[in-house]
Amino acid sequence: MATPPESHQLDPKNWVKAYADYLYMYAITRVNDAEQAQDLVQETFLAGLNAMSKFAGKSSERTWLTAILKNKIIDVYRKKASGLRTQELVNTGGEDADFFDATDGHWKAEHAPQPYGIENYDPLEGKELRGILKRCMEKLPPLWQSVFAMKHMDDEATETVCTELKISPANYWVIIHRAKLNLRACLQKNWI
Repeated sequence: MATPPESHQLDPKNWVKAYADYLYMYAITRVNDAEQAQDLVQETFLAGLNAMSKFAGKSSERTWLTAILKNKIIDVYRKKASGLRTQELVNTGGEDADFFDATDGHWKAEHAPQPYGIENYDPLEGKELRGILKRCMEKLPPLWQSVFAMKHMDDEATETVCTELKISPANYWVIIHRAKLNLRACLQKNWI
């Protein structure tokens, strides 16, 4: 196997100093558990050491380690999701009727999203909003958290989310819809 270019050599002695904080922040925003995030970072470093010979040098060290961490997080999502589905989720349409006008599909006035008041970005308010969003996400069932995080935080394709979490496309759309409704309600209650 060819040696990667000098600019893309791996330097595992400096991984903790150079990447631990970044990888931890990446993990904590996706698993919402400090201890688990720390474990995932450690597992990422160990997996990186074991896979050094597979590093092709086509990306930076940080990108490569982040990809390893991302796979570890998907494993966590799978573990959370397994065994939780005892029945298929079915969208009966009844819940949509509560929120949306049957004739045009738009929000009913009483359920329409309210402005969050963050048109002018303030870093302190952004930090507070992220904290509230984190607490709201923690209230979601584990499968919903996993689906929402993979789709909207990791920008995974719908097909990938369905394949990785072993859910049908119909279940995916019901879960993502319900997660968004729950998050919206929680944010409106706790933020506005």
